[in-house]
Amino acid sequence: QVQLVESGGGLVQAGGSLRLSCAASGRTFITSVMGWFRQAPGKEREFVARISWAGSSTAYADSVKGRFTISKDNAKKVVYLQMNSLKPEDTAVYYCASGPNSGRYDYWGQGTQVTVSS
Repeated sequence: QVQLVESGGGLVQAGGSLRLSCAASGRTFITSVMGWFRQAPGKEREFVARISWAGSSTAYADSVKGRFTISKDNAKKVVYLQMNSLKPEDTAVYYCASGPNSGRYDYWGQGTQVTVSS
């Protein structure tokens, strides 16, 4: 099994920045991709960004492209989501997830709340 723990959420004003962290532990070798998702109240969970443990392949949702950056520390098994120029519509619970490929995420964290005030 793989355990994921997110941290770094909070309350920030529009235009501000936050950095989320996701620490992975356990059998991390069984996963190849780490992703960030978010779910706003009354909305479905949506993809935000992903990164591969191997190499530097990344992908972003159009809504965050140019504002958010996903990165990793392979040695520490930590994935980060740097969020800049935050907007009120970025308000959501942000989840870290991992899986064998970009189309399948088997393990999820408990989520961290991000609230952006206008």
